[in-house]
Amino acid sequence: MIYNSRLYKLYKEKIIQNLVNKFGYTSVMEVPRLKKIVIHQGVGSSVLDKKIIDFSLKEITNITGQKAVLCYSKHDESGFKLRKGIPIGVKVTLRRTKMFEFLERLIVISLPRVRDFNGIKNNSFDGNGNYNMGIIEQIIYPEINIDKIKKNMGMNITFVTSAKNDIEAKSLLSFFGIPFKKK
Repeated sequence: MIYNSRLYKLYKEKIIQNLVNKFGYTSVMEVPRLKKIVIHQGVGSSVLDKKIIDFSLKEITNITGQKAVLCYSKHDESGFKLRKGIPIGVKVTLRRTKMFEFLERLIVISLPRVRDFNGIKNNSFDGNGNYNMGIIEQIIYPEINIDKIKKNMGMNITFVTSAKNDIEAKSLLSFFGIPFKKK
């Protein structure tokens, strides 16, 4: 049996039809879809303390349910006491089922836990139908044990879509339930 998340079923049953009605696509294949979600956490302070990168790796793996990978520096930078090949970040790319599961947990569980939450910004689209958002603290995720946090670190979340422009991408993400700020 193949498991499909609630958001994937919603996409197949309702979102595709809503987007066809809104934008007048002639084929279902033209309808934008969510390709992947990339979660990245820059850990520049790991240059001074090597254990921080290990904690970050474990946290991102616990949050996403998929093994995270290290990102290494590409250049020497004396101002930051950085040498080439030092781990400075952690990232994970989610696709298919894990992507929809993460998106559902983000919308239903994590974002409502943000203090004074009024929605996410409307202006973080890149012009090609992709959306970037930042999270200031990782404690909004229930998978994180607050007592074991060594340092509060934020993360960047990128939603990569097949939309041709930002209007289509915003409509797609809104139909998924991402709470954008009202103008």
